[in-house]
Amino acid sequence: MNEKRSSHLERKTGETQISLQLDLDGNGSGGVQTQVPFMTHMLELFKKHGFFNLTINGEGDVHVDDHHLTEDIGIVLGQALRQAVGDKQGIRRYGSFTMPMDETLVTVAVDLSDRPHLEWKADLPAEKVGTFDTENVHEFFWKLALEARMNLHIVVHHGSNTHHIIEAMFKATARALDEATQIDPRIEGIMSTKGSL
Repeated sequence: MNEKRSSHLERKTGETQISLQLDLDGNGSGGVQTQVPFMTHMLELFKKHGFFNLTINGEGDVHVDDHHLTEDIGIVLGQALRQAVGDKQGIRRYGSFTMPMDETLVTVAVDLSDRPHLEWKADLPAEKVGTFDTENVHEFFWKLALEARMNLHIVVHHGSNTHHIIEAMFKATARALDEATQIDPRIEGIMSTKGSL
């Protein structure tokens, strides 16, 4: 088992440069600085509501658009999550949370199964929130699920404010991951009858 349950990763490409530190057993501290203000806001919410100590510094070719940086943050955060969880000895593996936010209700369920899948039942009413293209939200969560090698189900039950819907997604994902990554003393080894994930 990875006793520290933490990770530190860097990703440098011709499009982006990202440094990320993650500690699963935290209190929501750390700081997020990216050149995409809306994503910075969402990731601050993610660390706070998941009780993850998370520091991210990300910059990229935002003069083109926000796509590359948003996608690559999802990649690095997914890789960091997988590394911090380690061999998955004793973790609950599953987690879910239903998040109300004003008129919006979103459920997120995760399985740290080592089988990447994103199930997306969400309509975002607006194409932009401020200057941010909301289609990038799907890209972020798909790359997060892919690199963390987890099942990630996101279901929007109802909602009309796009900001609220996306914010509820990030908060609910954080809560579900907090549950799934918790060590349960009742679990011996891996939470699977197969003995491995």
